[in-house]
Amino acid sequence: MEPKYKRIILKLSGEALAGEKGFGLDEKTLDAIAKQVKEISGLGVEVSIVVGGGNFWRGRSSEGMDRTTADYMGMLATVINALALQDALESIDISTRVQTAIEMRQIAEPYIRRKAVRHLGKGRVVIFAAGTGNPYFSTDTTAALRAAEIEAEVILLAKKVDGVYDSDPKINPDANKFDELTYIDILSKGLGVMDSTASSLCMDNKIPIIVFGLNEPENIKKVILGEKIGTLVKEV
Repeated sequence: MEPKYKRIILKLSGEALAGEKGFGLDEKTLDAIAKQVKEISGLGVEVSIVVGGGNFWRGRSSEGMDRTTADYMGMLATVINALALQDALESIDISTRVQTAIEMRQIAEPYIRRKAVRHLGKGRVVIFAAGTGNPYFSTDTTAALRAAEIEAEVILLAKKVDGVYDSDPKINPDANKFDELTYIDILSKGLGVMDSTASSLCMDNKIPIIVFGLNEPENIKKVILGEKIGTLVKEV
């Protein structure tokens, strides 16, 4: 089958990388994601990845700490995840580059848009780490920003839940799942898909978002091939 998309941003939450452990990194989860990325890369899809850091540190939950400091700590957590993912990918012969928004040249390249696009054109996977490099911006906003910059066709938002619901399905067993939503729905209903900055960026640049569960890593390939899973967020 032909892939539906040529260039994508895969947004992985830190919690998804923790697997069932809930904290830190789960090697089985990393390996499963790496195998899926190898499969879709083999289909000719240009894959870039944005990783969160919630499996190590959540800046907004540190009440007593200066917000800017907490956010920078969160950015460093995303670098740990990016390096782990790079290692998992390279262990199965996928050429991978990590680019960080905060310079740390000993372990990764600094983020340069043209260089990232060149890597993608050569079939390399590019992992964007350290968020936007600025406090007060989430990794969801990073995914939206990088998608606009590299002209990605879609953002695949891989989470622990299998789509967008009208309430938390873990708390409310009667929560209803949406198959499709508009950007305005996300903003007006306050649905916890992405923060408002990220949603607005996607809306302004007409970048569709597909929210799906990573409990089955094969879902990544299913989405790429156009199978309808999770929730699609798009224009009206």
